[in-house]
Amino acid sequence: MQQAFSQLGDLITAHLQPGERFTAWLAAENSDFVRFNHARVRQAGHVEQAFLTVRLVAGGKQVSVTLGLSQQADADNALVLAQLQALRVQLADVAEDPHLLLSNEALRSTELPVSSSLDAAAIVATVTARAEAFDLVGILACGTIAYGFAASTGARLWSETASFNLDWSLYAHGDKAVKCAYAGTAWDEAVFVRKLDAASAQLLLLQKPAKTLAPGGYRAYFSPVALESLLSMLNWGGFSEKQLRVKRSPLLKLQQGEVAFSPLVSLTENTAEGLSPAFQAEGFQKPAQVPLITAGKLTGSLISPRTAQEYGLTANADGEEVTQSLHMAAGDLPDADVLKQLGTGLYIGNLWYLNFSDRMNARVTGMTRFATFWVENGEIVAPLNVMRFDDSLFRVLGEQLEALTVERALLVDTDTYGARHTASSLLPGALVRRFELVL
Repeated sequence: MQQAFSQLGDLITAHLQPGERFTAWLAAENSDFVRFNHARVRQAGHVEQAFLTVRLVAGGKQVSVTLGLSQQADADNALVLAQLQALRVQLADVAEDPHLLLSNEALRSTELPVSSSLDAAAIVATVTARAEAFDLVGILACGTIAYGFAASTGARLWSETASFNLDWSLYAHGDKAVKCAYAGTAWDEAVFVRKLDAASAQLLLLQKPAKTLAPGGYRAYFSPVALESLLSMLNWGGFSEKQLRVKRSPLLKLQQGEVAFSPLVSLTENTAEGLSPAFQAEGFQKPAQVPLITAGKLTGSLISPRTAQEYGLTANADGEEVTQSLHMAAGDLPDADVLKQLGTGLYIGNLWYLNFSDRMNARVTGMTRFATFWVENGEIVAPLNVMRFDDSLFRVLGEQLEALTVERALLVDTDTYGARHTASSLLPGALVRRFELVL
């Protein structure tokens, strides 16, 4: 497909009129999807799709269109040329865009998947055989995702990754289940078995009578999955240079030095080690790393080309200015010692329904979910009924943060609405001294 995309770029270039420029952005996938219930395959399907966004530029004006490609050369060529003419007509009626910024470099690069053992049928066989004694429910997404960029400058950029994402739960009863995830670029049966064994141990604990706590502050441990839910709120404009400039970022007080996270907190947009492409839709290469928070202090931001043009900066991110490959530095608490160090308090496996209750103070509310337990003297004694929390991330990741785990988990975006996604995070677990439950 890379060759076909490059040829489409050549075709558009050949049909440009004097004074015109173009960019083309391709997002494509070749994926298998399998749904499980009671550890059996209940639905299986395959998706092969490609969407091309063509932007036509003349001076400071721009218009664009997104097309679904058939991947049949003659049909796609005819479609693109017809849409190019339609864009040319529209271009006359639009105003100048003062924030338009496109790369003028004729960059060329190709990133292809490393050799991996991905085989959807083999993964399914392992899951159904190993989990046959459980009510395992979930979905497997597996296959190749590709992105391409072409421009009238001669730029031709290509990124292709092969990955899998198994998002699953072991169901117990009522609203009780153990939520799990396993994602990566190479399937390892031994890793899945370890995750299944750990989940089955928690499943037994869910048979105990559930405990309801009174509202108040409790010592708590957040699994990497639960911590990802909290950090996703910071990704809601927190790292955006534009949102910082217009004073709407939940990290504004951090930028102004009014508050600080714990010195244990260091967050980096690590494109070099993520699954997302190292370039974006305006043709700029992303830096290998962008330090965002270093030892508790805001040290960087995500800058889209439009923001870069508006404020005279250098672009380093996509237009949405959100992380695509967020890495958090590990701590020194081994996973094996988590319960002992927690002592008495909450073991939080998952959170959901999160929202800001006070955006400018990074205060977040939400619910505990699935396998969340009450721990006494380093031992899990009961599952916890659903509780609502309301607390500031400046506290949870600041003065209340006690330790981060040595081990980190790779978490890949499970969103498949419209297409699979490549956003990921590599996160430790977090032990905090006090976390506020309100209901």
